[in-house]
Amino acid sequence: MAQQSMARRKSSGLVENIKTIVYAGLIAIAIRTVAFEPFNIPSGSMIPTLLVGDYLFVSKYSYGYSHFSLPLSPPLFHGRIFGRMPQRGDVAVFKLPRDTSQDYIKRIIGLPGDRVQMKQGQLYINGQPVPRKPAGEYIAEGDGPRMLLKRYLETLPGGREHYILKATDDGPLDNTQEYKVPDGYVFAMGDNRDNSLDSRVLNAVGFVPVENLVGRAEFIFLSIGGSASLWEFWDWPFEIRWRRLFSGIH
Repeated sequence: MAQQSMARRKSSGLVENIKTIVYAGLIAIAIRTVAFEPFNIPSGSMIPTLLVGDYLFVSKYSYGYSHFSLPLSPPLFHGRIFGRMPQRGDVAVFKLPRDTSQDYIKRIIGLPGDRVQMKQGQLYINGQPVPRKPAGEYIAEGDGPRMLLKRYLETLPGGREHYILKATDDGPLDNTQEYKVPDGYVFAMGDNRDNSLDSRVLNAVGFVPVENLVGRAEFIFLSIGGSASLWEFWDWPFEIRWRRLFSGIH
């Protein structure tokens, strides 16, 4: 009898442990779906705002929910629930239109109805040049060879400011056609203007459907420089960019 009672207690304890793990997993999935999802930055297209090795949280509720908000993106419905348009200047994660298995992160530059164009390295929105002020030089690294670039403070219509980098004003994407953003789409660009595959390249990224928006980048919770990966915790004290931890993304 004592052995049977002990066996029942062990069985009951195992069931409770399994339940706890299942509940924890469901809670984590729910938070990831409706609240926040972690992402990491693998490329330098958003330098100086985001660096290679930044780990950040994206708010899933900022623009409402589409089927891309769900794990594995099952096509259960179309459009957005509680949908809201992004604001010009938001840093947003979206599913690449031509391959929705890929996540991209860029800055929202153009909204539906906007006309966007680059002329001699200068951004134009609705026929007006977007002001930019020189802000010194910047050494970009972590995505290829180190490069000394020019930094500018750009002010978008509405007053939002952010830094951009330029290597030249005569690069392949510095003189473009005028893009008219269709209804239901946005136009996204990287802050590292001469090292960003973005909406300026229509056959690669192009206009981003609002339905493809995953969320707005909110803050960095970890930033690792050099070659250390997230799992190489023994190198963290030497690789962590401490000043970037828990900093907001603007």
